[in-house]
Amino acid sequence: MTTLTYREAIRVALSTALDADPRVLLMGEDVGRYGGAYAVSKGLLERFGPERIRDTPLAESGFLGAGIGAALGGLRPIVEIMTVNFSLLALDQVVNNAATLRHMSGGQLSVPLVVRMATGGGRQLAAQHSHSLEGWYAHVPGIKVLAPATVQDAHDLLLAALADPDPVFLFEHQLLYPTEGELDEARGPARIGEALVRREGHDVSLITYGGSLGKALAAASELAAAGISAEVIDLRTLRPLDTDTVCASVTRTHRAVIIDEGWKTGSFSAEVAALLAERAFYELDAPIARVCSAEVPIPYAKHLEEAALPRVPAIVSATLELFGRG
Repeated sequence: MTTLTYREAIRVALSTALDADPRVLLMGEDVGRYGGAYAVSKGLLERFGPERIRDTPLAESGFLGAGIGAALGGLRPIVEIMTVNFSLLALDQVVNNAATLRHMSGGQLSVPLVVRMATGGGRQLAAQHSHSLEGWYAHVPGIKVLAPATVQDAHDLLLAALADPDPVFLFEHQLLYPTEGELDEARGPARIGEALVRREGHDVSLITYGGSLGKALAAASELAAAGISAEVIDLRTLRPLDTDTVCASVTRTHRAVIIDEGWKTGSFSAEVAALLAERAFYELDAPIARVCSAEVPIPYAKHLEEAALPRVPAIVSATLELFGRG
């Protein structure tokens, strides 16, 4: 076991993949000489050279399209997009090409593409760099959507994505890059489509993913002090969603709070709530609660940004209301 930061764990996985398979390459804005916008790829250009660590123009549709073409041609490209907001410039390539080619070709074509991007707010980067749009991608069949929340998952889910024959999108919350945790490199790839119980409990299920996991765990600790035992579920994969683990948790606890940094309207939290209404309705002893970002573009000012994003007090308050203690 080694203690690393989240960004270092991704770098280890990238290095492992580049060493093991000559078809793997990394491409994106500033991934080479600059070392990545979040320093994830620092040192990889010197180690693997410009053919495999490729700086691209500021043209998301162009270089994501190039990644799709490279995947069709037999390579295993990893495309890094600086932030999820910028990925919208390439949404046509995602929805109309990467996600559809296997199906439209009757299985003759495969697109083994991995796309990584930063998501979420909390760093005062304002509205064009701070949104959480992974729920939009989870709407699209033909791609897989992962949201690693821990150092171990940052490493293991990237390796799992590289082993998948179809497009996989990884959403890395900006606030997680400097966080530290233990990494066991010998564990190998994670299982895509498997949620984990990060904390066991019997009174309420706190269901979340990515950058909100730490907040859910902190809220669970505060709730324990108030006599409420909260179980924390880390979804890890938004598509395919591990419905069995989610429903099993709510069957145990009979209450659910969903924490999602996306906006509440049309959010991924709404999908999880609908799932519970369809499959676990008679297990619920209280309405499903959701804690999401305010329905505004994420502000730049620190106090306004903090007010707009899900916070531990909001999670605690929403949970207490389910017990008539709000």
